[in-house]
Amino acid sequence: MKSFVYGTFVVCVVVACVCMAAPEPAIVPGPGDWTVDVTFEHPQKITLEPGLGGKPRLFWYLIMTLTNKTKRDVDFYPQCDLMTDTFQIIPSGKSTPTVVFERIKRRHQGRYPFLEPLEKVDSKILQGEDNAKDIVIIWPDFNAQAKNIQVFIAGLSNETAVIDHPVAKDNTGNPVKVYLRKTLELSYALKGDPTLRSFVEMAYKGKRWIMR
Repeated sequence: MKSFVYGTFVVCVVVACVCMAAPEPAIVPGPGDWTVDVTFEHPQKITLEPGLGGKPRLFWYLIMTLTNKTKRDVDFYPQCDLMTDTFQIIPSGKSTPTVVFERIKRRHQGRYPFLEPLEKVDSKILQGEDNAKDIVIIWPDFNAQAKNIQVFIAGLSNETAVIDHPVAKDNTGNPVKVYLRKTLELSYALKGDPTLRSFVEMAYKGKRWIMR
């Protein structure tokens, strides 16, 4: 257990070092660079009731709408992670039964009749408001001791950057190259008693674009 915790800590420290060394996204997009318009709702909870003898399972989800106003169709290869201040990183969709999405879709049917899970969205976003995509990102519950989380959503832009890895070396002894993508970062604080998990809420702290 100690080795797992230590390994996770090392991974998070390296990620933090890479982020600190990363350049900022361009204020003025370069030739050929694009970023889709994003609106989002703050994370909500949904509980999957247990089967016989099981325990309820809590999931968090975030709904976002993507609108392509770039005047051209763009490729969409998303990646989304939730990271806690207890060194836990959870990819979206991990250990999430299909029924969770189905229940979320029913809950929001009125406002988002064409809601799609992030993992099944088409790899192309067509231009124009008529082709806007409503997408839900889902995670299983995370460490109850976490006080803050960050959500990282990549794939909303084609802007990239390359930096040297702060630790890893290649066969010639030179730093390994790290390829970064322009990524939307959303930050939240957790409010409530962690022992009463179903009553815990997220307080929005802000957003920014980073290279990750």
